[in-house]
Amino acid sequence: MVSLVPSLTEAVAVSAPGVLVGATDWCDRPAGLDVVRIGGTKNPDVAAVTALAPDLVLANEEENRAPDLDALREAGLTVLVTEIRTLDQGLRELDRVLAACGTRTRPRWLDEAEAAWRAVTPDGAYTAVVPIWRRPWMVLGSDTFAGDLLARLGVRNLYGDHPERYPRVPLDELRAAAPDLVVLPDEPYRFTRDDGPEAFPGTAAALVDGRMLTWYGPSLAEAPRALSRALRAALR
Repeated sequence: MVSLVPSLTEAVAVSAPGVLVGATDWCDRPAGLDVVRIGGTKNPDVAAVTALAPDLVLANEEENRAPDLDALREAGLTVLVTEIRTLDQGLRELDRVLAACGTRTRPRWLDEAEAAWRAVTPDGAYTAVVPIWRRPWMVLGSDTFAGDLLARLGVRNLYGDHPERYPRVPLDELRAAAPDLVVLPDEPYRFTRDDGPEAFPGTAAALVDGRMLTWYGPSLAEAPRALSRALRAALR
């Protein structure tokens, strides 16, 4: 199989070792994964994927472009496209992907992830803006996996009702929204202590591991604890 999605690459590689023969250049989990690299999520090398003759190509409707997936189908490959915009949907899709990969039993990490999120009790109720890019500033909008995770932790995304999923919003407008905190993940844009918080003076800034916030895979078992810790540290 070939995976075009870093989250799914990790999920399959740890649950069904040896099944993957190819993955994108961005698939850096698990460490040391030894497969053929076939380009990026947005620009996979269709010829390289086809040459591997996989039984299945794993994709995602948000991560991958429809023209690339159509080209893979036209080359005679079977493409499984996931749609993951909520935690519940993510858990269902992970079950579907792993079944398609031939796993006979549900992996322990998936049970642990489900239990960890079921046990979440929000520490409070806070409003936030969640930038994912700067130059230009872009934030989480409506109908996103990351927004659903934050909502379960008691964080209300102030742009969660925006008509766009990842709107561009001027910095002045983000500041004027007066959030309780700004949540700054380290991917896709790598926000750091020196790059991001200074744009929101006087507002608590939570620097979070982007994998914990946006990946659907083994990290989901750790994510509630890791994200809650980062949010609490910012709001002290």
